[in-house]
Amino acid sequence: MMRYQTLLFDVDDTLFDFQAAEKQAVIHLFQDLNLPLSSETYAYYHQLNESFWRQYEVGQITRPALLVKRFHDLFAHMGHSEVDDSRAERLYRDHLAEGHELEPDALQLITDLKPNYELYVVTNGVAATQRKRLADAHVNGYFENVFISEVLGAQKPEPEFFELVADQIPNFDKSKTLVIGDSLTSDIKGANGFDLDSVWFNPNGVNNQTDTQPTYEISKLLELETIV
Repeated sequence: MMRYQTLLFDVDDTLFDFQAAEKQAVIHLFQDLNLPLSSETYAYYHQLNESFWRQYEVGQITRPALLVKRFHDLFAHMGHSEVDDSRAERLYRDHLAEGHELEPDALQLITDLKPNYELYVVTNGVAATQRKRLADAHVNGYFENVFISEVLGAQKPEPEFFELVADQIPNFDKSKTLVIGDSLTSDIKGANGFDLDSVWFNPNGVNNQTDTQPTYEISKLLELETIV
């Protein structure tokens, strides 16, 4: 007997290799701007970006402010405050939308699960970018629906996000629903706050130093098949 029926998948660093997409987008952005990109500068941007998304998750910054301020702060740090932050964001967003490399075994996993489960996407990413990446990776057809915080008007980990998702899933049953994601502060915390079971995808074996506990933890995506 199947333990779960409805599977809610995060996108970035769960189904898609976001780190690869992000790095290529930053490389192309700096080429567009005719600026040198060192490994130190990329590492600074990566940490800055992650910090802003964590602030967004807890309501400390809006999405529009986040998207531009990360580049304002980056170029100010580099001493290139003359760069147009809004233009940099648009260029970066265009390049990021081209990045749709799947995580290892992601396609095999959703192919295996599709016949017997209802698969959905739940993401805090930018709507236009996420939709293009899913389409370009030819995985749209595996999912019953794609739920994006920008469209719903609430974001993970807010209970309201999952409430809005549940309202749009026919015959939604919390006891038969599982959230799968890489973020303890977004996916797993959000699942806990809405009384849903969760799977923490932790391929790098990161030590959980938070109070947020997943129902399950996996290091390889195909391990999910032994859970559901």
